[in-house]
Amino acid sequence: MGRKSNGRKKMDMVKIQNERNLQVTFSKRQFGLFKKASELCTLNGAEVALVGFSPGNKVYSFGHPSVDLVIDRFVTENSQPNIDVPNHLIEAHRNANVREVNMDELIDKEGILEMERRHGKALQRTWGDATPDERWWKAPIENLNFFQLREVAEAMEMIKKQCEIEAEHQQKVQGIAFPYRTLGSALAPYGGATESSSNARPSEFRG
Repeated sequence: MGRKSNGRKKMDMVKIQNERNLQVTFSKRQFGLFKKASELCTLNGAEVALVGFSPGNKVYSFGHPSVDLVIDRFVTENSQPNIDVPNHLIEAHRNANVREVNMDELIDKEGILEMERRHGKALQRTWGDATPDERWWKAPIENLNFFQLREVAEAMEMIKKQCEIEAEHQQKVQGIAFPYRTLGSALAPYGGATESSSNARPSEFRG
């Protein structure tokens, strides 16, 4: 049975309180805004300058042909006596550590996002209906990115520790004479306490 949708819900236009969500939303909306400006420049050759301040008070800008050129043109053409041009914005852009994005970078970022979307769809096909706890088990290693591989490594390390704890518990319960530790995917005694029968001397075998 198909999953029912609740439809598009109306969202109140209020400031996001969660700092992490605030930064993520800013990054997404900023990229979308810059992309629209890039399309506007491409379609009709408009000269555009956008300047935005992130929640962390970093300055991001997009400009075609450049932010400084568009701002200088705006100031020159609109400078009149007794009119306060927003010089604080201009100075902030020029003096701050500005992250300026050009059209080529936007194209590159869009390509990266498209690759991430395809990667996500591929993982979804691999995972199927698996729960979040099962997904990393089912996904092929070569399909995982760096951060996902780190998650897998950390999870496997946690399983290793849990196996060691359980092995020590079983050793005490069952009265095993020597402690066990994890070795690869198996359990092996410390210090090589046992010896393979293939390496034993004939005199060691008793009838």
